Amino acid sequence: MTRLTELIARHKQGEHIGITSVCSAHPWVLEAAMLHARQQQMPLLIEATSNQVDQHGGYTGMTPQMFQQQLRSLAEKLDLDPAQLVLGGDHLGPNRWQHLPASQAMAQAAVLVEHYVAAGFQKIHLDCSMSCADDPQPLSDRTVAERAAQLAYVCEQTSLKLFGKSEVVYVIGTEVPVPGGAQEALDTLAVTQVAAVEHTLAAHRQAFARQGLADIWPRVIGLVVQPGVEFSHHGVVDFQPEPAAALSRYVAEQPHLVFEAHSTDYQLPQAYRSLVQGHFAILKVGPALTFALREALYALENMERELLPAAQCSDLRAQLERVMCQRPDAWEKYYHGNERQRYFARHFSYSDRLRYYWPDSTVQAAVERLLDNLAHQPLPLPLLSQYLPLQYHRVRAGQLPADARSLALDCITDVLRAYAAACQ
Repeated sequence: MTRLTELIARHKQGEHIGITSVCSAHPWVLEAAMLHARQQQMPLLIEATSNQVDQHGGYTGMTPQMFQQQLRSLAEKLDLDPAQLVLGGDHLGPNRWQHLPASQAMAQAAVLVEHYVAAGFQKIHLDCSMSCADDPQPLSDRTVAERAAQLAYVCEQTSLKLFGKSEVVYVIGTEVPVPGGAQEALDTLAVTQVAAVEHTLAAHRQAFARQGLADIWPRVIGLVVQPGVEFSHHGVVDFQPEPAAALSRYVAEQPHLVFEAHSTDYQLPQAYRSLVQGHFAILKVGPALTFALREALYALENMERELLPAAQCSDLRAQLERVMCQRPDAWEKYYHGNERQRYFARHFSYSDRLRYYWPDSTVQAAVERLLDNLAHQPLPLPLLSQYLPLQYHRVRAGQLPADARSLALDCITDVLRAYAAACQ
């Protein structure tokens, strides 16, 4: 039994327990998550999406093997017990190749999942819900399930060939709207109906059986549904337990299954606890973590401006703005309105498409200059109180060093603390 299957089993036995799925490839986010997991002595689930990491490198430039090696190396550096680390692949399917005919897109998806499993990823979310170039829109549940079963077969064969056994666990289903937050303003969301859950599970179970995979069905541990949580560029739909109560009652009766909740970023702390109580035991978070990083770095830049002449400052925000306008591909089709509204969205949107620009060499140089500028003199407590009040109190209490990098990592960790408190 793996760490993840053990945790799910404990949840199914009535224990209030869940797990946070950290969906980010940013090095500072990963470091904060590992340090927090080490301190709390709890398992750490880190997932890569098919956009971030694939056999061709994804937008991070990393293959699954490279990402796995980066995580293992960082864990060793930070003295995190390797047994605490669980790796997952999110939305694995033909998503990256929707412009191709289905046969070609699925061939690419098969290589994708093979690479993930070969690299030691233990949790695989199979998502074949998207239509390819020669597909009808939308796809039927049967087609989605058949394609997921085909990829599960590849996962099983890869694991058996390389490791002599398979302990891969699977999540099926997808959420609406698209991953990473809704593009439009939202007030309420339609919660998934129990009848749709039953239909999805039946279609997948039958498809798995047709692929000769009936015996691995108990390793399908999660189903993605819409519990009524989402965020848009400027707003958050807060979780309400009542509309999701029928879902919670239904999944409570399933022997090995919990729900996986996507787009849980920016919920209030009590919402996370209510989600876990309602058997949404896997809580995904991504943009909120880099949003917190951005908040911290902008706060540190404000301190820098108070302490140094303008000519010496990093101009981090200006550098980010320049790079985002030079390469608008990551935000242009998502942010609308007049120029002032688009500027605001680029820097402050909950969807945080700014996160795609941190790896840029110009931005990286500005971050390093910011850290270097603030390293040459103590950060005055009054400025900490003004711009990072939570961290100010921890510095005063001797719980946190007052250096810029530690302060930024602690801001990221604040997001993780809210999830951890709900999952334990």
